[in-house]
Amino acid sequence: MRLEETLARIVPPDPEAADAARARHAELTKPPGSLGRLESLGVQLASIRGTPRPRFERRVVVVAAASHGVAREETVSAYPGAVTAQMVANFLGGGAAINALAAVAGAELRLVDAGVDPEPPDDPRLLKARIAGGSRNLLREPALPDGHEVRILESGAALVEDLDRDGAWLLGLGEMGIGNTTSSAAIVAAATGVDAARVTGPGTGVDGERLLRKRAIVSEAVARWSPRGDDGRALLRTLGGYEIGFLAGCCLEAAARKVPVVLDGYVTAAAAIVACALAPATRGYLIASHLSREPGHAVALDHLGLAPLLDLELRLGEGSGAALVLPLVDAAARTLDEMATFAQAGVAERDA
Repeated sequence: MRLEETLARIVPPDPEAADAARARHAELTKPPGSLGRLESLGVQLASIRGTPRPRFERRVVVVAAASHGVAREETVSAYPGAVTAQMVANFLGGGAAINALAAVAGAELRLVDAGVDPEPPDDPRLLKARIAGGSRNLLREPALPDGHEVRILESGAALVEDLDRDGAWLLGLGEMGIGNTTSSAAIVAAATGVDAARVTGPGTGVDGERLLRKRAIVSEAVARWSPRGDDGRALLRTLGGYEIGFLAGCCLEAAARKVPVVLDGYVTAAAAIVACALAPATRGYLIASHLSREPGHAVALDHLGLAPLLDLELRLGEGSGAALVLPLVDAAARTLDEMATFAQAGVAERDA
């Protein structure tokens, strides 16, 4: 899957389908607007799919994992970098939060090694999309070697191409990578121009001097590399991580194929910022599942023009928020498609 080909196929969602969905909502057996944000979400889904009555047959959560050089060399996390590989093993063993939440959502769980160090053993349930055993320390050198940013974007796009079998589906995104909130904060600061201290939070739970050091690292890295906010490749190459690039590629190919993308938390929002820098029309295909406790998440969502559906004070990652919201997204489509109109049900409409 060539990146240029994917970008060329991304167009804004269908405004005529959105108008038709709004008109249908006005005819359904309920007071106007009584389903609140479910109605606007249904309209978005209709515009994405190009039909006023969207339906979805599958739910998939993709969790991409990668190691970060900044976590190997700097004190940016409360956990050692080895936890990334250990958590991949936990995902495969069924013992993580995302395993439970994906099951509740009735979603397929797809696990991706986008560059974990040490390399996980071969397992048919783990897609190997690794180009390297993790990123480099973004404070000392660009996070990804030149050209790797395109290759990992294309790997994410290729997975979505493979998943896009018969039938419409919903895609949720999640991640795992010790140190990836540092990369995410750097991407958000560079893309938005907001001060690094405002968008750099505790991640796995750092505080005090370690949090101050983490903020300084983000600020220094952004100042050193100074990527333009509209240059997705430069943002990813200088400040990103392999799992962030992989998920950005998923966003792009999903938009090209008119598949709704449910983002999880801060790291997936950073991936979406990279994707939208490459193809701004991708924004119309994105759904923010929740607002995390990371302070930069609200800044990232505001930059993307997205309003979160939930606020449960989550800050886990793994796709946990995306899995929780997938049934809600499906509900928005099903009410639009399956409810009867006033005429069909023989129910009197409101007085003029």
